[in-house]
Amino acid sequence: MKKYPVYNIQNFNRNLGQQELYINTFSNHLINNSFIESSHGHNFYLLVLFTKGSGVHKIDFNTFTISPGCIYTIQPGQVHSWKLSKDIDGYIMFYTKDIYNLYFGAKRVEDYPFYQSSTNISEVCLNEAELSAIEVYFKLLVKENFANNTRKLDKLLNLIDIIHIEISRKQLQENNVELHSYSQKMQEFNIFLDRYYTVEKSPAFYASKMNITLKHLNRICKYVLNKTVTALIAEKVVIESKRMLTFSDKPVGEIAQELGYENYSYFSRLFKKYTKTVPSKFRARLKLDNW
Repeated sequence: MKKYPVYNIQNFNRNLGQQELYINTFSNHLINNSFIESSHGHNFYLLVLFTKGSGVHKIDFNTFTISPGCIYTIQPGQVHSWKLSKDIDGYIMFYTKDIYNLYFGAKRVEDYPFYQSSTNISEVCLNEAELSAIEVYFKLLVKENFANNTRKLDKLLNLIDIIHIEISRKQLQENNVELHSYSQKMQEFNIFLDRYYTVEKSPAFYASKMNITLKHLNRICKYVLNKTVTALIAEKVVIESKRMLTFSDKPVGEIAQELGYENYSYFSRLFKKYTKTVPSKFRARLKLDNW
């Protein structure tokens, strides 16, 4: 099974001096980093805005068409690749969880909706007016990044956070999700799901951990994502199993056990329900994918 490289920020920063933050225009980024077009992963968060050109962007198991105004957000552990036109341009930034969360204290980067694993948001598309408005902050980022000013890191991180807020507002607007206690409860559910999904598949378990009824938890999930708790647990298992099938040589039965399924047949049926194929055929089909 093909192995994919996992990069850290030092693979890109080299002479820029900052170990946990990287900011550049996309065209400049490609000059020394053309290898990023092949499938790879990161141990940091990535955010890219395209302002020119076209292409195709694959993130995990989803394919997106690149056009001006497209923003892509990628979490640590996700794998992606690109096919890009020669005139491609925009802005790209990398940052670690530590540098962001330590700076802002109570605010966490993973609390933004586009960085929550259960929301499965990787693309936000802006219209011309929205692109023009948000590009102002990206231009300030690049200018500040290559200047030698006092309190440089403060300004960079605050500009990144403003960009996060603007993207979050756009995403919430598109999905008609009001910013209230349901969003906080979804964040709490995501934390428990990330922690326990391999050992606990019962929706009632997560409701109990959150000190609410299962009926109320289902109401929250339906309101925010239009999905049941059961479906979100299953989708979490399926996406993690896809990653393991893609990026490891472990037998399918061993993967099923690591995900908490002693009964392989049950795991296979669950996988097929959400992917329309069985795990072994999914893995075999990956060998036909050359990028």
